Amino acid sequence: MRKLPAIKVKQPAAVDCVVGKPENHESVFKHVKGQAIYIDDQLEMSNQLHAAVGISQIAHGRIKKLDLTAVYKAEGVIAVVTAKDVPGQLDIGPVFHGDKLLAKDIVEYYGQPLFAVAACSHQQAWQAVKLAQIEYEPIPPILEVWHALEQKSFIRPSHVMQRGNVTLAINDAPHQITGQINIGGQEHFYLEGQIAYAIPSEDEGVLVYSSSQHPSEIQKVVAEVLNIPFSLVTVEVRRLGGGFGGKESQAAPWACLAALLARVTRQPVKLRLNRDDDMEMTGKRHPFVNSYRIGFDDNGRILGAEFTLNANCGYSPDLSDAVVDRAMFHVDNAYYLDQVKIVGNRCKTNLASNTAFRGFGSPQGMITMEAAIDDIARYLGKDPLVIRKINFYDSKSTHRNITPYYQVVEQNILPTLINQLEQSSDYQWRRIQLRKFNVENKILKKGLSLTPVKFGISFNVKHLNQAGALIHIYTDGSIHLNHGGTEMGQGLLTKVAQIVAEEFKVDSSNVYISATRTDKVPNASATAASSGTDLNGKAAQNAAKIIKKRLIEFASQYFSVNKNEIGFVDNYLKVGSRLILFTELIQLAYVNRVSLSATGYYRTPKIYYDREKSAGRPFFYFANGAAVSEVIVDCLTGEYKVLRVDVLHDVGRSINPAIDIGQIEGGFVQGMGWLTTEELVWNDQGQLLTTGPATYKIPTVGDMPVDFRVQLFADAPNPENTIYHSKAVGEPPLMLAISVWAAIRDAISSLANYSISPRLDTPATPERVLQAIEQQCTASEVGL
Repeated sequence: MRKLPAIKVKQPAAVDCVVGKPENHESVFKHVKGQAIYIDDQLEMSNQLHAAVGISQIAHGRIKKLDLTAVYKAEGVIAVVTAKDVPGQLDIGPVFHGDKLLAKDIVEYYGQPLFAVAACSHQQAWQAVKLAQIEYEPIPPILEVWHALEQKSFIRPSHVMQRGNVTLAINDAPHQITGQINIGGQEHFYLEGQIAYAIPSEDEGVLVYSSSQHPSEIQKVVAEVLNIPFSLVTVEVRRLGGGFGGKESQAAPWACLAALLARVTRQPVKLRLNRDDDMEMTGKRHPFVNSYRIGFDDNGRILGAEFTLNANCGYSPDLSDAVVDRAMFHVDNAYYLDQVKIVGNRCKTNLASNTAFRGFGSPQGMITMEAAIDDIARYLGKDPLVIRKINFYDSKSTHRNITPYYQVVEQNILPTLINQLEQSSDYQWRRIQLRKFNVENKILKKGLSLTPVKFGISFNVKHLNQAGALIHIYTDGSIHLNHGGTEMGQGLLTKVAQIVAEEFKVDSSNVYISATRTDKVPNASATAASSGTDLNGKAAQNAAKIIKKRLIEFASQYFSVNKNEIGFVDNYLKVGSRLILFTELIQLAYVNRVSLSATGYYRTPKIYYDREKSAGRPFFYFANGAAVSEVIVDCLTGEYKVLRVDVLHDVGRSINPAIDIGQIEGGFVQGMGWLTTEELVWNDQGQLLTTGPATYKIPTVGDMPVDFRVQLFADAPNPENTIYHSKAVGEPPLMLAISVWAAIRDAISSLANYSISPRLDTPATPERVLQAIEQQCTASEVGL
């Protein structure tokens, strides 16, 4: 047997797992100190140019004349490109055709890109695009969902899910209700706007820095626009200043235009959209106009339900087909629907193409169901929580655990979670106190609501559920990690680094994370669908296991010790009764020619969906949560305040509780903004009027709940083969904020002694709340 090298031997200390620890975000101090490098912070090259985009000033029409003479002659202008200058494909649609890089003959929304300019400075470029002389032949635009439905204007065919005889079930039910809700869109309003920086390279290639959630998609469309092989395009993303879905598909045009101008000029080109241009030119969360018809019994149990979901998709397909599908998948939320029909319409309008946004259609589906549940409760004179409980999925039942798309709800923890939240939030006692307050106060009314969330985790499209990772271990023992996920502030890189550190049982500070690059991990899916840690974490874990296996096999042979006597502990390798430092193990392995590099790969198992049959298992598992929100409403002004929020959320076995709680808090507040203050307004010509923080109101510190309590649901590890039995946390918390909207409705309903369910479209601005109050008073003949 060979002797161990001379090393300092000690017994391993008690090891705290790296996974499960509330570690800081890997860039937290850089963010606070202003040292985190974003694209606009990169040092500029001496010959760098700046780009700007000329846009349409009408919503729909034919281009009769595009005179760019004055643009070419403007100070500092080096190059101007139009659709005819694109050497490859003009259509950059991520799934279906229809998304044009530059309009050629027809413009289809106000703000559509028509041409791009490269100049010596940002200011010169944006001044130059305003000099274009353009004449149009206007065509009447379609701006509203009802108009699109009337004219049968759709970007994709409608889809229908149906189980049983819905019409008969509703008609034969003891009670029926109908309802409609208009659900507003939402601007992503990331701190870092859309930006791309392209540097030409050899062989007509290009290096692109993009603020994108999907570097591989950027690589693909840039290559297709330039008509070069994908391998000649390298895309790098170190971090994004926020994405929320707005940089999944819609980061692509700006990268393509920067790359095109770099090709034409043979100089580096940066294209950064100003805030107002960004908001005007890019899509939002889809507005929906949804209706429902429901039959139920005397207890409030739903016997038949019919939903029609009408999405305002904008002018092109983008990702709308999948967004509407996901809204359909989530309209049931936490409730079993036996006889059910769900119709999803993809309405084409002359607005910027709406796109992915945190929740990806699910919030628009869920809020429709929650509105219906509240309506049933008001109709029967019961607490909405009672109606919710009686309609929950039931895992113990032989049939009440099957979704409308025939997926079995296998881990139904919501009844237990909600019972726990009901107790910890003092829901029943507060409900009694709240009713008493409302009787005693004529002007101020309080509302309380507890709403659940059941959110499916996986991409709708099966092939996107895959990921790769790359790990190098250097001879000093430091670990280099790269994977296909992008960091947009959500802590993905931190979590994956913890996973790798856990596998090798080393400090997470020993794992160094590099920028996401298409030449390191190819063909990666977007960082979206709340799957970033699930996919990339598993891929990184698999890469680490490959190297671990090599090291254990080497140590077994080198030290003549059985493999089962070898393990990684506290920065050491335990070999029988002895310890060798991880660094020394790596040096020894290198000298003995053991490969210290590996790629890992992961694909999500079990998932599928048969669109023809409207059946399958589109989600690997469900994440759950619930929130209790209490509000106070001024019935004279419609103003309101969120007094208290209690959240209990299921993340399985948390990889990093600090990051998970931060995601829950942030998601809730963003959802609250969508439902209360963030109102998008267009004029009758299709021009967006809310193009900055002065007119578009995202939540501020003053809008935060006065009392905000967030807890992670304990003892619910994910039973599936997920990364350390954790669950996704990116999107599900946003829908917890539906409880705020429902609580506002509850307060308004108190004016009619909870006998009438008010119509309250979203966002529930003070103006809309006041209108609902007036309608409630009129309907119930109550004066203020």
